[in-house]
Amino acid sequence: MTLLSFGHACVDVYQGAVAALVPFFVSERAFTYAAASGLVLAASVLSSVVQPLFGALTDKWPLPWLLPVSTLVGGAGVALAGVFDAYALTLAAVAVSGIGVAAYHPEAARVARNAAGRGSHTAMGWFSLGGNLGFATAPLMVSAVIATGGLRASPLLVVPALAGAALCVAALRGMTAPAGTEPAPDAATSAAGRPSPEPAPARDDWASFAKLSGAIVCRSIVFVGLSAFLSLYVPQRAGGGEVAGTAALFVLYLGGAVGTVTGGRLATRYGRIPVVQWSYALTVLAVAGVVLVPGPLLYVCVALASAGLYVPFSLHITLGQDYLPRRVGTASGVTLGLTVSIGGVASPLIGALADATSLQTALAPLIALPALGWLLLRTLDEPELPEAVTTA
Repeated sequence: MTLLSFGHACVDVYQGAVAALVPFFVSERAFTYAAASGLVLAASVLSSVVQPLFGALTDKWPLPWLLPVSTLVGGAGVALAGVFDAYALTLAAVAVSGIGVAAYHPEAARVARNAAGRGSHTAMGWFSLGGNLGFATAPLMVSAVIATGGLRASPLLVVPALAGAALCVAALRGMTAPAGTEPAPDAATSAAGRPSPEPAPARDDWASFAKLSGAIVCRSIVFVGLSAFLSLYVPQRAGGGEVAGTAALFVLYLGGAVGTVTGGRLATRYGRIPVVQWSYALTVLAVAGVVLVPGPLLYVCVALASAGLYVPFSLHITLGQDYLPRRVGTASGVTLGLTVSIGGVASPLIGALADATSLQTALAPLIALPALGWLLLRTLDEPELPEAVTTA
């Protein structure tokens, strides 16, 4: 799980890197808000469409080789994004990165579930933490590289992908038993040597899964909207220039890292559904603060919004997998891919509204979305436990 978590961090650097590159494209290439947010859209749309497809494939066949390969593809796309002058080529490079990220997550979630054991919210929280740390590191890494060498230095951003691919290979080797070894006795084998009853997968609860997915879409639009424009918005409201914008983005991502681990622990004590519901309620107030509160207190609101958005993150994954126990790959592809990435579809609309009015006006509708997500979550129950199957 440690290797998988660090590998996850190396991949999700590239999800955070696209948003972190937006201010540099605005200043160095004179992109409009709408054009710059189109890059976020390119990384998100392909990921939205492709990720559930990879999830369906992993339901049929294990594809562990996807982990290192997709990591390299995700890194290569971002590394090339700053090289091209033409907007279309930049868009294509970012889209390639999105495909790599999309291919990684369903198989990685399946492997992590096997390594952690079903029902281990804390272990899945640590796996998700890796991705959140990657997000948190992205603005610092991008700022250090691009602020020093300009967009032409973007090939240096491939380094985390090389490290991540190596970590994925090491993790997969560690999970493979050496040839010729005998498995240790476990609870699945009775004292008489006969298999004990094993739990049969519960039925797929598509209705609950649909409500959960709708709530994640609301969460995604808020998160992607803040990710794409926070580094431009904060200097307008709190001053400090690009440094202030980068600091606010770092707070958004780092708070998510803390929130993810906290979510797993809270769920173990209070249950997943109550924790997810209260997180969405907190997010309503926090996002309102981000939009309306000026000055240094804005950073506190960003931290609270980060917690509200990220405490339920790993719980979304385990809930989705448990609502669709017969289609774990598909559930992972949707909860980690389609519903999360679809937030990028809204970012050009936010950018176009900001071009026509102001960033504050464009971000204001984000306040209502966590409330809608909370309404969808109100009627959810914990997924059914698998029933034991007796044998003759």
